[in-house]
Amino acid sequence: MRAFLILHGWDNHRPPGHWQYELAESLRARGERAVYPQLPDAATPDVAAWHAAAAEALREAAADGARVTVLCHSLACLLWLGARPEQGEEAERVLLVAPPSPGFVSQHPEIAAFALLPVSRPDGALIVASDADPYCPEGAAVAFGTPLGIPVTTIPGGGHLERTAGYGAWPSVLEWCLDPEATIVAR
Repeated sequence: MRAFLILHGWDNHRPPGHWQYELAESLRARGERAVYPQLPDAATPDVAAWHAAAAEALREAAADGARVTVLCHSLACLLWLGARPEQGEEAERVLLVAPPSPGFVSQHPEIAAFALLPVSRPDGALIVASDADPYCPEGAAVAFGTPLGIPVTTIPGGGHLERTAGYGAWPSVLEWCLDPEATIVAR
């Protein structure tokens, strides 16, 4: 049995039309377990509260011994890299989409605490990021890929890989969820 844990980013209230929302719906329509919690106080997140919520959601996803794939977007990437739940090490695969750089995050008081987390490489991780993400101007390969030894797939001109950048339904992410050998490409 497999399951999917989907964690959103800063100020995200899981709107229809966002690729994560569409992914959760598509997975559920196929009979897959997709846990997609609303993290507390998305506009002014607290690391400890997000950690606790992610831990609870991970327990839900992993119920009955399910193999869990974790998909994070934006600020949830920093949460997973720096404060993932202890049982998060058991995640089979981890997709980190558009992680914001600590330099960007530290400039915003509402989320600055996330920039202080000591990041480490989760097993089975892959980063997908744009070469034009204003939240990570130095690029995900420089900020995370090379220092942590995580493979990076670069999406040309994809912005922050969210709804306003045209990332609603994202077929290749769904394919990657269902087939670990699938390649993630631009929408």
